[in-house]
Amino acid sequence: MSLYLVDPSEGLTRRARYFVSAHALQVAPFDVDQYRARWLGLGIPATEIDRVAAYSRRWGGLALPPAPHYDGGPRILNPDTPEGAPEEGWWFEAGAQRTAVSYSFMIGPHGEFGVHGDRWVPLHSTVEGWVESVALAHHASTWAKTITKVTGRDVDSLQLDLYEAVTEVAGLADNWWRGADSLVAIYTGEAECMAAPQCQTAYIYSGLDSWGLRG
Repeated sequence: MSLYLVDPSEGLTRRARYFVSAHALQVAPFDVDQYRARWLGLGIPATEIDRVAAYSRRWGGLALPPAPHYDGGPRILNPDTPEGAPEEGWWFEAGAQRTAVSYSFMIGPHGEFGVHGDRWVPLHSTVEGWVESVALAHHASTWAKTITKVTGRDVDSLQLDLYEAVTEVAGLADNWWRGADSLVAIYTGEAECMAAPQCQTAYIYSGLDSWGLRG
């Protein structure tokens, strides 16, 4: 299989574009068109197949470095057969798990990136948000003087009143917060998916200068 560096994707911040161009790889994307007739025969709407095809054209075959949570996230961004029904909406796989986790990474009815196990939990409102989050984790871990991990109920006690949300990650269950000299990443998706509050996790990246805070 031929691997080659990915050209930066449109719609990402400069930090994320650099991260993708410098640290990601591209492999052959999933060919949706070869399955279109079969999927139509299964009753999957053409509009949903088009949505999968659009995802594959933009993100298909993109292999990002591991994320700090969800045991690294998808190994490679590639879609698969849509699942769902007209009354509840349609989901499709965002990419196969990198490690053995009890949920799948999915793209939701409105383009959300999330996890689907015991229940569906959208992590970011867009795929770009997931990529931005992985890129920011790499950036923050590179420049922070200290990194503190907080888990379980202690995550609920974090004081974020003086922090601002990092908007580019398009956070839902997961989010990033920027303070005067620190960044805080909060991951609650796994806990919500499995109804396991002990799985809540936060990382506090401290001792950041202006470049470390924003990149």
